[in-house]
Amino acid sequence: MANRLAAATSPYLLQHAGNPVDWWPWGAEALAEAKRRDVPILLSVGYAACHWCHVMAHESFEDSETARLMNENFVNIKVDREERPDIDAVYMTATQAMTGQGGWPMTCFLTPDGEPFHCGTYYPPEPRPGMPSFRHLLVAVAQAWRDRRAELREGAGRIVTHLAEQTGPLPESTVDEDVLAGAVLRLSEQADRVNGGFGSAPKFPPSMVLEFLLRHHERTGSDEALSLAGQCADAMSRGGMHDHLAGGFARYSVDAAWVVPHFEKMLYDNALLLRVYAHLARLTGSARARAVAGLTGDFLLDRLGTAEGGFAASLDADTLGEEGLTYVWTPAELVDVLGAEDGAWAAELFRVTAQGTFERGTSVLQLRTDPDDHERYERVRRALLASRDQRPRPDRDDKVIAAWNGLAISALCDAGVALDRPQWITAAGRAAQSVLDIHLTGGRLRRSSRDGKAGAAAGVLEDYACFADGLLALHQATGDPHWLAEATALLDIALDRFGVEGTPGAYHDTADDAETLVHRPSDPGDNASPSGASSLAGALVTASVLVGPDRAARYRDAAESAVLRAGQLAAKMPRFAGHWLSVAEALLAGPIQVAVVGQDPAAWSELRATAARKVPGGGVVLAGPPDSVPLLMDRPLVDGGAAAYVCRGYVCDRPVTSQDALETALS
Repeated sequence: MANRLAAATSPYLLQHAGNPVDWWPWGAEALAEAKRRDVPILLSVGYAACHWCHVMAHESFEDSETARLMNENFVNIKVDREERPDIDAVYMTATQAMTGQGGWPMTCFLTPDGEPFHCGTYYPPEPRPGMPSFRHLLVAVAQAWRDRRAELREGAGRIVTHLAEQTGPLPESTVDEDVLAGAVLRLSEQADRVNGGFGSAPKFPPSMVLEFLLRHHERTGSDEALSLAGQCADAMSRGGMHDHLAGGFARYSVDAAWVVPHFEKMLYDNALLLRVYAHLARLTGSARARAVAGLTGDFLLDRLGTAEGGFAASLDADTLGEEGLTYVWTPAELVDVLGAEDGAWAAELFRVTAQGTFERGTSVLQLRTDPDDHERYERVRRALLASRDQRPRPDRDDKVIAAWNGLAISALCDAGVALDRPQWITAAGRAAQSVLDIHLTGGRLRRSSRDGKAGAAAGVLEDYACFADGLLALHQATGDPHWLAEATALLDIALDRFGVEGTPGAYHDTADDAETLVHRPSDPGDNASPSGASSLAGALVTASVLVGPDRAARYRDAAESAVLRAGQLAAKMPRFAGHWLSVAEALLAGPIQVAVVGQDPAAWSELRATAARKVPGGGVVLAGPPDSVPLLMDRPLVDGGAAAYVCRGYVCDRPVTSQDALETALS
């Protein structure tokens, strides 16, 4: 049996290369084989850090009898959802339409043309209440294909038609002051006032919503917006979802109180949260937020950095097939590492109990109160981390995703400037150049790479938009025009290749020359990470004030048109429009621009540092010699010395030369 996954760049596909299942990667050859054999396609979609994907693999895909049923009756295709978000989006939409829910692993049965006729998620090896066994499902689908093929094909055709009807562009709807204030009100109504966050269990980090709330507070002074953001951020950072030893956040909390995490750690979560905690620290002066941002930024560099300079996609939920094995503790283990006195102190501080907060008497570390002795805490933390690093570690999915690296680059630059961590900006520059060198082929982005080798999948809209946004952040952090040129080239491709024809402001998630699927995905909602369309709108707003006048109007108009398409989403479901709301806040604020000019960094450093502390989220800060880059054009020195120009939209104040005057101008 051919091992077609052995050469994959996806660690998830490589995890399945040794299965007895005759897996195919997604492609024309697999669909052609289904047509040749006249059998349906079994599409299995997951990702490397997914716990239940591992469970189904061990229970079913490694089982010889199950594999026999699969091989005899289907062409079996394995897809990494992180490498092919377009395929995942199409069939996840179908799964949700058929079942009312979704998730991974996703299991879909398709006609040889790729049209879905039965979809689900995880299936167990033995029947459970309301859920057939996977083997029984395989037999039933194969029998239905033999006996009721015309009916299945007809139903699949209706599903594809339904997908096209339900995922068209949203109508235009204004996003104004009332909509933004109304979003805060809706979020307030959905807030968990006891535990922080929104809704009930499971709880995911609402990173983009928190960024919106912080921006709204900065622009309007809303105490409610700041309170909602601050309570949620504090609760997340103190619970078990936050790794108090090495930094970084897990994917979500399984309970409402942020105690027990689902242990996988994703690059996109940690990039978005780094930006939030750095923003909160800059805005409020919170020592707690600064410390969390510091740990999170260091986590990105220490645990997710790759040899080529980029950032790996994730750390697995499991270690040696067991959830949480690396991370949980008992009181006795704390004593073994720290001694009796420090061990008892740590158990009380981290809420490690004899009964346990997780499984089999183990506990996830929490930090509900600040330690009374910081030096002792740091000594204990370092000792526990050193001991934990001797344990087996979860596997790392070390593929590099262009979009997620863009999020990390943006966060490291913003946080590096705001918190004076120049090493983070240096790391962001290495990552950006690595992605450009490896992923950019013939002027177009590839979605992913591994070990310096680009994968075959084309970049989707979020890759172009998020990576361009990261390059714009680097341009601001360094003043280097190289990053601006690369960013605008990507934005121009996105505008030319991804737009919905005849519908200004609407975008597909795949390019007009990408592989044709049964449906061209176009999802404007912000979910675990910003949507491609909202990411593009945000990057366009920033670029519009960094480029020259020849491009500025095009970018600004495109951003405003895109935000109009998200008006209904922002008004009705703000929890799924966090990034859209943040972009709208930046537009209403101007966005604010601070152009600091001076002959050298020694002259402008104090003004730039003041601007970095005081400019609200979504604003732009750039420093350099006069006329060196577009934003600094026609901004002369004042009496031969450094000066800062503050602008809102297209209206600029007189230049200021002192830190106090700049603070006043920005207040």
